[in-house]
Amino acid sequence: MTEQSTHRVVIVGGGFGGLYAAKAFSRIPVEITLIDKRNFHLFQPLLYQVATGTLSPADISSPLRGILSNKNVQVLMDEVIDLDPQNQQVITRGSELSYNTLIVATGVSHHYFGNEHWKSTAPGLKTVEDALEIRRRIFLAFEAAEQETDPDKRQAFLTFVIVGAGPTGVELAGAIAELAYNTLKHDFRNIKTTEAKILLLEGMDRVLPPYPADLSAKAQQSLEKLGVTVCPSTKVTDITGDIVTTVQGDETQHIASKTILWAAGVKASEMGQVLANRTGAALDRAGRVMVEPDLSLANHSNIFVIGDLAHFAHQGERPLPGVAPVAMQQGQYVARLLKQQLKGETLPPFKYEDAGSLAVIGQNAAVADLGFIKFSGPLAWFVWIFAHIFYLIEYDNKLIVMLQWGWNYFTRNRGARLITGEATLGRATEPSNRSLPTEAKTTVQV
Repeated sequence: MTEQSTHRVVIVGGGFGGLYAAKAFSRIPVEITLIDKRNFHLFQPLLYQVATGTLSPADISSPLRGILSNKNVQVLMDEVIDLDPQNQQVITRGSELSYNTLIVATGVSHHYFGNEHWKSTAPGLKTVEDALEIRRRIFLAFEAAEQETDPDKRQAFLTFVIVGAGPTGVELAGAIAELAYNTLKHDFRNIKTTEAKILLLEGMDRVLPPYPADLSAKAQQSLEKLGVTVCPSTKVTDITGDIVTTVQGDETQHIASKTILWAAGVKASEMGQVLANRTGAALDRAGRVMVEPDLSLANHSNIFVIGDLAHFAHQGERPLPGVAPVAMQQGQYVARLLKQQLKGETLPPFKYEDAGSLAVIGQNAAVADLGFIKFSGPLAWFVWIFAHIFYLIEYDNKLIVMLQWGWNYFTRNRGARLITGEATLGRATEPSNRSLPTEAKTTVQV
């Protein structure tokens, strides 16, 4: 194939959708460029374990160049900021790239429902930086409580509020409960970490709303057994400083907490709006792009949107969920479709093969809905472990995570409890009048 006739495929995003598309293209005679702001693929389903000190970031991350080094793929660390569909070009911060086929898989970010000013107080969990910031806040809260003498202010440090009881919220709540009631209970002298309060707030009437009601009930039972206080039908109306204002029915409550975590919603990445502006693509309320049955755009058959950014409403009563297996299958489908198109053939519309849903609550506690069977408890937990080990990208990650989980299982220890970044957190105690040497002074404030 000559240089002039080479079919150029540009993939935007190195998450599950983009990565699986790039890997599936390896046996197709096309020129592939994958663009991502990061130089690594992040296994997001285990990000909460970085946030709670079980795993380190490198355990769930893999360099994109390393993964694709033996593939026919060029990897560019750059950011796409615009699109010119008429001239078939993507515009990045560093260059302009031509394409014959464009695949956009840039995912989603946090959604604060018009309250973006809550972001600094209540961080969400989507990136490595988010996980490290949440880990910093969780462990600094215990450290600050150890030095706090006022009982009410100490309790604010020991109160953890998670907003949103989907899979991420449930996982975070369960992991923090295990930290407070097991891992850390012998580590401090002035506080009892078992007095910590973990509050899981959910606007719907049950945890894990997308799951069957009976599994939601079992998940809530498991959370409460761990020590989590589950608050269904509870809406957050304000977050100011370290006060969370909630409404449950006619009752308004103000909760003092130094650690507030956001797991309540997602919105599409900015590429969704770029596609809408440049191609006329329709967006849903969350900013996701409405796609055709073959995952292409209505008026641009050579532009595909996959993964969390895609609103695929051609299978079942609801759009496909924003989970990793959907993105993986969509990436592989687009690669197969293009291979057939280059031969003058086509494929049937995309169809997601649902292998089921899994959500973990804590050690020996999970729920599983495999379609033909639903179960919970230790068996679901082992299935969850197997599935996550299986889908980790690199073999060294699989081995490291498996060994780390085995060690944690028997010791209940979490070895990645590092406080990184600036070690500052609000303490309400008045400083001593005694002057400290300049090099010995520390700042402890939010």
